[in-house]
Amino acid sequence: MGNKERYARQILLDEFGEAAQEKLLSAKVLVIGAGGLGCPALQYLVAAGVGNIGIVDFDVVDLTNLHRQVIYSMEDIGEFKALAAAQKLNALNPEIQIHSFNLQLTNKNALELISGYDLVLDGSDNFATRYLVNDTCVLLDKPLVYGAVLRFEGQVGVFNMEDNLTKYKTNYRDLFPEPPNSSLTISCNEIGVIGVLPGIIGTMQALEAIKIITGIGQPLCNKIISYNALNNLFYDFEVMPSNISTKLFPTTELEILNFNYDWFCNSIGIQISIDEFDTLRTNEKVTIIDIREKDELPYIDEFSHINIPLSEIETCISQISFENKIVVFCNSGARSFKALNTINKIRPNCISYSLKGGIEEWKKKNTRKIN
Repeated sequence: MGNKERYARQILLDEFGEAAQEKLLSAKVLVIGAGGLGCPALQYLVAAGVGNIGIVDFDVVDLTNLHRQVIYSMEDIGEFKALAAAQKLNALNPEIQIHSFNLQLTNKNALELISGYDLVLDGSDNFATRYLVNDTCVLLDKPLVYGAVLRFEGQVGVFNMEDNLTKYKTNYRDLFPEPPNSSLTISCNEIGVIGVLPGIIGTMQALEAIKIITGIGQPLCNKIISYNALNNLFYDFEVMPSNISTKLFPTTELEILNFNYDWFCNSIGIQISIDEFDTLRTNEKVTIIDIREKDELPYIDEFSHINIPLSEIETCISQISFENKIVVFCNSGARSFKALNTINKIRPNCISYSLKGGIEEWKKKNTRKIN
């Protein structure tokens, strides 16, 4: 059991005891994302004594992360999150095994990664990853602890685990059979999130994982709890099995390998990667449009562009040259989808793209190249 004194206060619980602690030490949990949700979940899973933990994340620590991703410090800025988090967590509890996967989860590696763990905790921040994680967990029959946050509201729930009373076993696609229109969705990068909220939801995810592993209490099977931090209101609702179209739901390993999650979430064909963008503007004539407000940071002086705020795109369409390919960008990529929607409605035959990750991601990547 390792150092029993470390876990003494939870072993004292009648509902927990040494048997539950042994289950934790034998468990393997994979955490997808070492960001706002993943950080608090990881800290409490490690502190509780989960014996084997995997961390999947390919992002680097940024100054804007620190108000909510409190495992990191100023010294970690620019470091890969999976590696920095593992170092901090090893210092917290050297008795357990922590494995860092400094990579992006894709349908090419998800099956291999997830198959080695008993349970998955999803702290991702985009729909493509959430659907991929869900489908892989369903195929491999792994419990999935779901969490999401935006502005002042967060959600947590448990999928792919049979409820003892109803015998239902729902998954993320029962809640969202199809993803929302990508041109209408917003993210924390665009609209913000109160820093404490991911800590609350991520900690609740860790608690659900501990309950599932040890068998104590009643996990949130087929149920979502939603919390509003502004008025301290909790409410919950049941998730029921739905008649999901089989053509939308990959159910075999081959189908997952061939399923295009970016296309499914409406991002393929209109997004351009940072490398593709740099190649395009270097080798071809391209009209680059900044659709942010005129005073938004960061400032861009590395390449020529025009500034037309999103709210003015439709009225200022005459300022755009359609002889060239068009690339629009905002801070993170969400608003540029809306701009593309407007442009394509007016000029459906133009070749236009949204900069994937936005100008903030472009700045990060090009700064790393310079350094």
